[in-house]
Amino acid sequence: MGVIGLGLVGFTAGMGFDLAAPWGFPRVRRVLGVVAGASLVAAHIMLVVGSSRLAPPGWVVGLGVPLLVVAAFLLVYSLFIELSFRSTYAGLSPGPRLQRAGTYALVRHPGVLWYALFLLALALVSPSLLLFLAAPIWLAADVAWVALQERLSLTRIFSEYADYQRETPMLVPTWRSIRSCIGTLPKARSGEPVGDRGE
Repeated sequence: MGVIGLGLVGFTAGMGFDLAAPWGFPRVRRVLGVVAGASLVAAHIMLVVGSSRLAPPGWVVGLGVPLLVVAAFLLVYSLFIELSFRSTYAGLSPGPRLQRAGTYALVRHPGVLWYALFLLALALVSPSLLLFLAAPIWLAADVAWVALQERLSLTRIFSEYADYQRETPMLVPTWRSIRSCIGTLPKARSGEPVGDRGE
């Protein structure tokens, strides 16, 4: 299996993890969560260290490093700080509550935005030739993941999700959602999940 395929295994396992949420299956979800996390981390590392590279000018790498740090921070912030790990990912009580503040007021799935930014920064810092093929495929898989969440799991988990869909764009911020994000950032805190991975 190639690196791109390994990444797709991770995204597929992540989809299964989320789609199983409304029906329970805690052991299955744990296995799928581990497979998803391990596959995605391994695929990204293998892509960066194991493929032929371009030779970009130093200023491109200099631009990519701070962008990579910002993108990684935003991913961690949206997925693991604004959302409670215990209830969102580990499935422990109390159950997840819908997160609508902070970056989840910007769009319903901010993790997709930060992942796109992360891939862009990765391409600048470690210009792997294979990354230029993998990035659009993996980003499309991430979009498919959240689209399936929207259709099959989030509306079953959260009775108020339809209101959230009307108020907040899915992936493309608007001026209104940007203002709402800025205004609610102080209110966003762990323990008030979901909206993205929940993924």
